[in-house]
Amino acid sequence: MSTSGKTAVVTGAGSGVGRATVAKLVALGWRVALVGRRADALAESVALSGAREGQCLVCPCDIGDPTAVEATGREVLAAFGGLELLVNAAGTNAPRRALEVLSLADYRAMMDANLNGAFHMVQAFLPAMRAQGSGTIVNVVSDAGKQASPKAGPAYVMSKFGLAGLTQAINAEERPRGIRACALFPGDIDTPLLDKRPVVPDAAARARMMQAEDIADCVLFCATLPARAVVEEMLVRPR
Repeated sequence: MSTSGKTAVVTGAGSGVGRATVAKLVALGWRVALVGRRADALAESVALSGAREGQCLVCPCDIGDPTAVEATGREVLAAFGGLELLVNAAGTNAPRRALEVLSLADYRAMMDANLNGAFHMVQAFLPAMRAQGSGTIVNVVSDAGKQASPKAGPAYVMSKFGLAGLTQAINAEERPRGIRACALFPGDIDTPLLDKRPVVPDAAARARMMQAEDIADCVLFCATLPARAVVEEMLVRPR
């Protein structure tokens, strides 16, 4: 299936699900703007994707900073002219995540990366989607956005419940304008985020988990459905 000429913006593009999503989109001929904190990690994602010259735009940005996101939005739209797809794949957690040890700094960092950043990105790109009368937003949530657990910690859970609510709100308000939003709720994925768990899973445990590429396939499924259809929620867990 070719979708050559379409444009996507992917946050968290320097690792994990974001990086895997970039690779899948590039292989299908999409132009992709990669958003993340570290320029070197974004450049590595571009190299690993095998993108042709000019196919990818590297956009180092702290998505928790609304001013930085506004500037990135202007840069992307100036370079690509518009976009069909926004993928909010950025996310973080902290080793000291239980209520009795969670610091205010870690709480705020999680809310910025997992929820506020997605909101900033949506606000930066919704006007362009409204103007063209179409667009897909895929928010990579977590099954922690369905049910709280000590494994995830309260700040992560709160941010992911919020991200699920943002997805519902986009559909409630923007559907008449031809814009759709999809919330993915993955269970355990073998990504670098696991290294921030209080007890880091070993190789055997990681081997039983889903891979980033599995979730990237879910992103593409939601993004490439006919415009008349929307996957509002998708819960996917290791078999």
